[in-house]
Amino acid sequence: PKTPEWAAQITGIPAARIVKLAREIAGAKPAYITQGWGPQRRSNGELASRAIAMLAILTGNVGINGGNTGAREGSYSIPFVRMPTLTNPVTTSISMFMWTDAILRGPEMTATRDGVRGKDKLDVPIKMVWNYAGNCLVNQHSEINRTHKILQDDKKCEMIVVIDNHMTASAKYADILLPDCTASEQMDFCMDASAGNMAYVIFADQAIKPRFESRNIYEMTSEIAKRMGVGEKFTENRTQEEWLRHLYEQSRQNLPELPTFEEFRAQGIFKKRDPQGHHVAYREFRADPLNNPLTTPSGKIEIYSSQLAEIKATWELAADDVIDPLPIYSAGFESYGDPAMDKYPLQMTGFHYKARTHSTYGNVDVLKAACPQEIWINPVDAKKRGIKHGDLVRIYNDRGEVRINAKVTPRILPGVVGLSEGAWYNPDSNRIDHAGCINVLTTQRPSPLAKGNPSHSNLVEVVKA
Repeated sequence: PKTPEWAAQITGIPAARIVKLAREIAGAKPAYITQGWGPQRRSNGELASRAIAMLAILTGNVGINGGNTGAREGSYSIPFVRMPTLTNPVTTSISMFMWTDAILRGPEMTATRDGVRGKDKLDVPIKMVWNYAGNCLVNQHSEINRTHKILQDDKKCEMIVVIDNHMTASAKYADILLPDCTASEQMDFCMDASAGNMAYVIFADQAIKPRFESRNIYEMTSEIAKRMGVGEKFTENRTQEEWLRHLYEQSRQNLPELPTFEEFRAQGIFKKRDPQGHHVAYREFRADPLNNPLTTPSGKIEIYSSQLAEIKATWELAADDVIDPLPIYSAGFESYGDPAMDKYPLQMTGFHYKARTHSTYGNVDVLKAACPQEIWINPVDAKKRGIKHGDLVRIYNDRGEVRINAKVTPRILPGVVGLSEGAWYNPDSNRIDHAGCINVLTTQRPSPLAKGNPSHSNLVEVVKA
C-alpha cells in the first residue's frame, strides 16, 4: 500500500504534509497540475511523469479553464511560414540518447530491446556524425569516459563534422571543424518557443559582417548541395536574405496584419495574442466526448494503457526496468534502496544553473567568477566526511571522477548531492575532470520506455581531496 507513511520514509517529507497537499489538490476547483522536463529524466522516469498526469485526470481538472492535462503547458503560435524541408526517405530512427550505442553495436540494436522505430533492427552502425550547433557530442551526453573511448576508434565512427562558433568540448572531437556565424553576423527570424497565449517573432538583423572564415549554415549546405548536383533544388536560387523575404511575404498572406518587411525590420518584433483568449486542451472533448473523441483506442482518456501492456509483454527488459500499463511506483536503478548504495551512498542529481543555458555561456569568465561551479552537500553528510564549505572534494563512481569545491548547505536533503549541468568538461591526463561536468558521472543506460536520458539517477561518493 502506497500510504503517506510509506512515502515519507523515502522522500523525507512528513506524512502529515503529504496528506495536507493531497487534500488541497482534491479540494481546489480548479487545480492546475503541471510538470517540467525534469521528473522523467531518471531511471523509470516515464512512470513518474505519467503518475503526475494522473493527478489532473483523477481530480477532474482536464478540459476546464484553470485546469490542465497534467503534462507541459501549451502555447499559441502565429501562422508564420518556416523554411521548407524535403522528405527524408529513411524512416528508421533511434532515440537521440542511444547514438553512442548505434556507433558501437548498431546492427545488434532492435525494436524490442533498444526502441528502434520504423524497422525491426538497424542494418548498419553510425559511421559519420554531423553535429551542428550542439555540445551533445561529449559535454551534454552521459558517461563522457565511455563516449571518449568510443570516439577514439576511427574504425567505428569514421568521420565527425562539427559546426559551431566556440571551441566546445564536443568541437575538440571533430575531424572537420567548420566555424559558424553567430546570430550577430547574419539576418534571421527568431520564433518564440513557449509564450502562453501571446506569440511573437523577432527580427534578428545582422549587426556585423562575418568575422575571419565564418560562414552561415545556409551557405555551407548550399555549397554542399551544389557539389552533390542538387544545388538549385536546395536553394531555389535564393540567398538567405531572399529566403527570409520570400517566407515573410507568404506569412503576410496568412497574417495580413504583419507590417511590411522593412517596417518589421525597423520595429524588431511582432506580437499577437490568441484571438480565442486562452487555449484549453481537451475542452471540446469534455463538452462533447462522443463527437470529439481522443486518439486513444477507446476515444476516451485511458488510465490503463493497452498499448503499454503489449509493450510490456513483448519487449526485452533488464531486471529492474519497468514498463507497465498503469503508472505504478518503481524506484529504478541507482535510486534510493539500490544495493549499490553500500559503495556509493549519495544520490546525485543535476539542475539548471543561473550562469548558463545548458552549456551555453559556460566559457564566459565573468560568469564563472560570479557563479562558481560547486557540489551542493548537506551539513550532515559533510560532517561525516570531514568536509567544510569551500573544500576541494572528489566526487566519483565507477564511471569517472570530478574534483571541485564543496558548497555545504542545508538547502539540499541529507543523502543527496547536487551538481549543476553544463560546465565545460576539462579533464587532466588521468581523465579526472576539474570543471565539474556532471556527465563524467552519469550513465548511458537508457530509461525503459522512451530510451531517454536518466541524468538525475546517479549514485556517487564524495570525499575530501
